[in-house]
Amino acid sequence: MKKFLALFLALAMTLSMSFAAAEDFDVEAYGATSSELYTQALGEFYDTYMAGRDEVTNLSLRYAQMAVAEAKLMESAVYQPGTSKGGNYAISRVAPYTISSVLWGLDSYRFHQALVVNENPITTEERDEMKAKYAELKGTGTYEQWAKDYLLGKGYTLSTEYGYGLYSSDPKTWDTLATSRAADNEAIVNTYDGLIEYDMENVMQPALATEWSVDETGTVYTFKLREGVIWVDSQGRKVADVTADDFVAGMNHMLDAMGGLEYLVGADGGCGLLNAQAYIDGAITDFNEVGVKAVDTYTLQYTLEAPAPYFMTMLSYSVFAPMNREYFLSQGGGFGADYAPDSETYLYGKDPDHIAYCGPYLVTNLTPENTIVFSANENYWNKDAINIKTISWKFNDGSDALKGYNDMKANVISGTGLNASALEVAKQDGMFEKYGYTASTDATSYGTFLNINRNAFANVNDGAVASPQTEEQAARTQKAMRNVHFRRAVAMGLDRATYNAQSVGEELKLTSLINSYTPGNFVQLTEDVTIAINGVDTTFPAGTFYGAVMQAQLDADGIPVKVWDPDAEGGLGASFGFDGWYNPEAARAELELAIAELAAEGVVIDAENPIYLDLPVYVASTSFANRGEVVRMSIEESLNGLVKVNKTECQTSQEWYYAGYYTDYGYEANYNLYDVSGWGPDYGDPQTYLDTFLPDYAGYMVKCTGIF
Repeated sequence: MKKFLALFLALAMTLSMSFAAAEDFDVEAYGATSSELYTQALGEFYDTYMAGRDEVTNLSLRYAQMAVAEAKLMESAVYQPGTSKGGNYAISRVAPYTISSVLWGLDSYRFHQALVVNENPITTEERDEMKAKYAELKGTGTYEQWAKDYLLGKGYTLSTEYGYGLYSSDPKTWDTLATSRAADNEAIVNTYDGLIEYDMENVMQPALATEWSVDETGTVYTFKLREGVIWVDSQGRKVADVTADDFVAGMNHMLDAMGGLEYLVGADGGCGLLNAQAYIDGAITDFNEVGVKAVDTYTLQYTLEAPAPYFMTMLSYSVFAPMNREYFLSQGGGFGADYAPDSETYLYGKDPDHIAYCGPYLVTNLTPENTIVFSANENYWNKDAINIKTISWKFNDGSDALKGYNDMKANVISGTGLNASALEVAKQDGMFEKYGYTASTDATSYGTFLNINRNAFANVNDGAVASPQTEEQAARTQKAMRNVHFRRAVAMGLDRATYNAQSVGEELKLTSLINSYTPGNFVQLTEDVTIAINGVDTTFPAGTFYGAVMQAQLDADGIPVKVWDPDAEGGLGASFGFDGWYNPEAARAELELAIAELAAEGVVIDAENPIYLDLPVYVASTSFANRGEVVRMSIEESLNGLVKVNKTECQTSQEWYYAGYYTDYGYEANYNLYDVSGWGPDYGDPQTYLDTFLPDYAGYMVKCTGIF
């Protein structure tokens, strides 16, 4: 990325440090420091990972080497895994598995195929019967019709409306090609179709492409597009026909916008689209040299620089979305040197009235922090096949612990997860016994980031969430956070199960806990592979899961962290459902090592001189406030009070997000610890996770550690 943001705001009086305005900020020096710290903290991960990523012919060898690299990432403790989505108690009118549950891309946020009942929620018993039938029918293409017949046979009627109650942040843009934020893309994905789409049985199906092929080199993919599909505006009026050029224009705009996901098509972390990296770097300026072209009106071709075995799984993500060229230009858009998003005449994506639609829904109402309504697109090419005609997103900032539950009971939303407060009420009124179930987990990885290069001590947008640390305290903390043993001590000292219980209740506190960044069962070896584990040749047989290889490297390095349980999930093995990190004894041992090493740098850590860590906490939400208190108490207790946690209060969810989630660069990260951000896979290869920790502004999540 080659853009740099505005200045630091004034800090609280308790912090005497000052920061230069943007024009004086030494970006070059910041980059150099970031590079040095990256090598120190993540250099071993990087070297091991790049060797694995470069292996594209033997997938099993590729996965094994990547697993070793991820073990090194875990050992660095700049990131501690936390939870996935799901794994909580829930009550819902939405039939199980009628929304795609594929682990990557955005199709799990396409709701047009959902089956929603009008009456009371689906009972626990009925839901279990449907899940069992899904397991039997998955992959046959018959589950949807069976589910409809089953529900009607049970006396339900099917709704054409779906109320969604998990929306907590308004989209910042409606331009899916210019953003990397899930809060944006999860909404926009319902307004357009891509080349392919995963159905509710997680089978890849034709969407705007009707057929495709790949040449013998594995680098040239050709798609035949569906004819007769049209673009419309927000009023449903025809704009243009959908053609192959729309995918060319979309890729051009995505690379111009540099919204944070351009690396997915680059050489440094993506599929290696021909010359895409050179265009990103500015080495070439003629987009015609990039490997996407319209062969004719309805034939599209992508050319890669080398085989990328996961390429087809990438196509359900936003970076491959189409965009109508003429409509974009009519909204003030431009390509290459003519792209000027800050111009007064640039309107594209500013709101839902300034995009073109080729998907199942139009946005017909947007009331900020209240409601977003998606209504069926009457000109949609597949309109007769959609089950849901209206999707209503209802805002919930978490300040009312019972809002989701009460809205579900009133049928304002179709289903809800049950936090600890809602679970208690649901048990009292009898709803839980009849309708409660445990929601499935997914492949999302939320965690805690440890900032090793803190520069901001208040939110850069408005100065809120000011640090209480003094200059001396901040300097000591900075040195401590750059010590790997100190970071491990903090990570192993956090009682993640009790932390999670504040959101999902005591009974399910382990269910959604994850212990690695990439799920341990995300991929598995298809053939025997022999790799060196600390110089010892080790053979992993076909069928070995990614997580088992990761665990082997951690064990060899003597790191007392458990990321893989071979006995979990009925003997299949898993990396979730247990806390493999919380270990106060090991935490104290790591702290002793840190104390000795830091003493040599002039940093004394004792009862009179603890290290202070700032953790932004959203205090308006009971569950989030309680989670913050668990972080404070467990770390301080595990580390004998030698580390103190300051809960820096965020009065609104926006203050909480601006402390870290909304930041673009590491120097804006206003925390020492942060537990808001996470990552979901974009495609079906571990690279989709591990690339986010690449250096030099290429890895999207590295900024959460305070560098790049």
